[in-house]
Amino acid sequence: MTDSMRAVLSEQALQSWGGRIGAEARTPLVLCLRGDLGAGKSTLARAIAHGAGVEGDVPSPTYNLLFRYDLPAGGVLWHLDLYRLEDEEEVWELGWAELGGAGDLVLIEWPERAERLLPPIRWEIELTEEADPAVRAVAARAVGDPPPLPPMEDR
Repeated sequence: MTDSMRAVLSEQALQSWGGRIGAEARTPLVLCLRGDLGAGKSTLARAIAHGAGVEGDVPSPTYNLLFRYDLPAGGVLWHLDLYRLEDEEEVWELGWAELGGAGDLVLIEWPERAERLLPPIRWEIELTEEADPAVRAVAARAVGDPPPLPPMEDR
Protein backbone atom coordinates (compact mmCIF):
# COMPACT_ATOMS: atom_id res chain seq x y z
CA MET A 1 0.00 0.00 0.00
CA THR A 2 1.19 3.51 -0.78
CA ASP A 3 1.22 5.51 2.44
CA SER A 4 1.47 8.89 0.74
CA MET A 5 0.74 10.52 -2.60
CA ARG A 6 0.81 14.00 -4.14
CA ALA A 7 -0.63 15.59 -7.25
CA VAL A 8 -1.77 18.89 -8.70
CA LEU A 9 -5.43 18.48 -9.60
CA SER A 10 -7.96 20.54 -11.50
CA GLU A 11 -11.40 20.79 -9.88
CA GLN A 12 -12.63 18.13 -12.30
CA ALA A 13 -9.74 15.79 -11.42
CA LEU A 14 -10.31 16.46 -7.70
CA GLN A 15 -13.98 15.56 -8.08
CA SER A 16 -13.10 12.46 -10.09
CA TRP A 17 -10.64 11.30 -7.44
CA GLY A 18 -13.20 11.99 -4.71
CA GLY A 19 -15.81 9.99 -6.61
CA ARG A 20 -13.42 7.05 -6.84
CA ILE A 21 -12.64 7.28 -3.12
CA GLY A 22 -16.36 7.09 -2.33
CA ALA A 23 -17.05 4.27 -4.77
CA GLU A 24 -14.04 2.16 -3.75
CA ALA A 25 -13.94 2.92 -0.01
CA ARG A 26 -13.16 0.02 2.28
CA THR A 27 -14.66 0.91 5.62
CA PRO A 28 -14.17 1.91 8.29
CA LEU A 29 -12.36 4.82 6.67
CA VAL A 30 -11.60 8.21 8.24
CA LEU A 31 -10.42 11.08 6.04
CA CYS A 32 -9.20 14.32 7.61
CA LEU A 33 -9.50 17.15 5.08
CA ARG A 34 -7.14 20.06 5.75
CA GLY A 35 -6.65 23.36 3.97
CA ASP A 36 -7.48 27.04 4.09
CA LEU A 37 -10.95 28.42 3.41
CA GLY A 38 -11.72 27.86 -0.27
CA ALA A 39 -9.04 25.20 -0.73
CA GLY A 40 -11.54 22.57 -1.90
CA LYS A 41 -12.29 20.52 1.22
CA SER A 42 -16.07 20.67 0.74
CA THR A 43 -15.72 20.02 -2.99
CA LEU A 44 -13.75 16.86 -2.26
CA ALA A 45 -16.15 15.78 0.51
CA ARG A 46 -19.14 16.26 -1.80
CA ALA A 47 -17.49 14.17 -4.53
CA ILE A 48 -16.67 11.39 -2.04
CA ALA A 49 -20.27 11.39 -0.79
CA HIS A 50 -21.69 11.18 -4.32
CA GLY A 51 -19.22 8.43 -5.20
CA ALA A 52 -20.40 6.48 -2.14
CA GLY A 53 -23.98 6.72 -3.39
CA VAL A 54 -25.35 9.76 -1.57
CA GLU A 55 -27.94 11.37 -3.85
CA GLY A 56 -28.98 14.99 -4.03
CA ASP A 57 -27.41 18.00 -2.40
CA VAL A 58 -24.45 17.49 -0.07
CA PRO A 59 -24.04 20.85 1.67
CA SER A 60 -21.10 21.77 3.83
CA PRO A 61 -21.99 21.20 7.49
CA THR A 62 -20.35 24.48 8.53
CA TYR A 63 -23.34 25.62 10.60
CA ASN A 64 -24.76 22.20 11.54
CA LEU A 65 -21.27 20.78 12.25
CA LEU A 66 -22.38 17.26 11.28
CA PHE A 67 -24.44 15.58 8.57
CA ARG A 68 -25.21 11.87 8.47
CA TYR A 69 -26.04 9.98 5.26
CA ASP A 70 -27.15 6.35 5.12
CA LEU A 71 -25.29 4.63 2.29
CA PRO A 72 -27.09 2.42 -0.25
CA ALA A 73 -24.62 -0.44 0.29
CA GLY A 74 -25.02 -0.18 4.07
CA GLY A 75 -23.06 1.83 6.54
CA VAL A 76 -23.06 5.54 7.16
CA LEU A 77 -21.20 8.51 5.75
CA TRP A 78 -20.50 11.09 8.44
CA HIS A 79 -19.49 14.57 7.24
CA LEU A 80 -18.18 16.89 9.95
CA ASP A 81 -17.00 20.48 9.70
CA LEU A 82 -15.28 21.46 12.94
CA TYR A 83 -14.46 25.04 11.90
CA ARG A 84 -16.91 26.55 14.39
CA LEU A 85 -15.86 24.49 17.40
CA GLU A 86 -14.72 26.65 20.26
CA ASP A 87 -13.33 23.74 22.29
CA GLU A 88 -12.34 20.30 21.00
CA GLU A 89 -14.35 18.70 23.81
CA GLU A 90 -17.52 19.87 21.99
CA VAL A 91 -17.08 16.98 19.54
CA TRP A 92 -18.44 14.61 22.20
CA GLU A 93 -21.80 16.42 21.92
CA LEU A 94 -21.82 15.55 18.20
CA GLY A 95 -21.64 11.83 18.92
CA TRP A 96 -17.88 11.58 18.32
CA ALA A 97 -17.66 8.23 20.14
CA GLU A 98 -20.07 6.66 17.62
CA LEU A 99 -18.05 7.58 14.52
CA GLY A 100 -15.90 5.08 12.70
CA GLY A 101 -18.01 1.95 13.08
CA ALA A 102 -17.55 -1.04 10.79
CA GLY A 103 -19.40 0.41 7.79
CA ASP A 104 -18.60 4.07 8.37
CA LEU A 105 -16.96 6.53 6.01
CA VAL A 106 -16.02 9.61 8.04
CA LEU A 107 -15.05 12.95 6.46
CA ILE A 108 -13.69 15.58 8.84
CA GLU A 109 -13.11 19.14 7.65
CA TRP A 110 -10.94 21.29 9.94
CA PRO A 111 -9.69 18.28 11.95
CA GLU A 112 -7.07 20.48 13.63
CA ARG A 113 -9.90 21.76 15.87
CA ALA A 114 -9.93 18.31 17.55
CA GLU A 115 -6.35 17.21 16.91
CA ARG A 116 -5.91 15.33 20.20
CA LEU A 117 -9.06 13.29 19.60
CA LEU A 118 -8.43 12.13 16.03
CA PRO A 119 -8.43 8.36 15.50
CA PRO A 120 -5.00 6.73 15.26
CA ILE A 121 -5.86 5.15 11.90
CA ARG A 122 -6.83 7.66 9.20
CA TRP A 123 -5.83 9.50 6.03
CA GLU A 124 -4.66 13.12 6.24
CA ILE A 125 -5.49 14.99 3.02
CA GLU A 126 -4.07 18.51 2.61
CA LEU A 127 -5.44 20.78 -0.13
CA THR A 128 -3.45 23.88 -1.04
CA GLU A 129 -4.28 26.67 -3.46
CA GLU A 130 -1.78 27.17 -6.27
CA ALA A 131 -0.87 30.28 -8.27
CA ASP A 132 -3.27 28.98 -10.93
CA PRO A 133 -6.68 29.26 -9.22
CA ALA A 134 -8.04 26.42 -11.36
CA VAL A 135 -5.89 23.78 -9.62
CA ARG A 136 -5.08 22.54 -6.13
CA ALA A 137 -2.02 20.78 -4.78
CA VAL A 138 -3.25 17.70 -2.96
CA ALA A 139 -1.18 15.60 -0.57
CA ALA A 140 -2.51 12.47 1.12
CA ARG A 141 -0.70 10.71 3.95
CA ALA A 142 -1.69 7.56 5.82
CA VAL A 143 -1.58 7.61 9.61
CA GLY A 144 -1.52 4.12 11.08
CA ASP A 145 -2.64 1.50 8.57
CA PRO A 146 -5.89 2.75 6.97
CA PRO A 147 -7.53 1.10 3.95
CA PRO A 148 -5.91 2.23 0.68
CA LEU A 149 -7.11 5.14 -1.43
CA PRO A 150 -7.22 5.10 -5.23
CA PRO A 151 -4.30 6.86 -6.93
CA MET A 152 -4.56 10.50 -7.96
CA GLU A 153 -4.28 11.45 -11.61
CA ASP A 154 -2.60 14.81 -12.27
CA ARG A 155 -4.90 17.49 -13.65
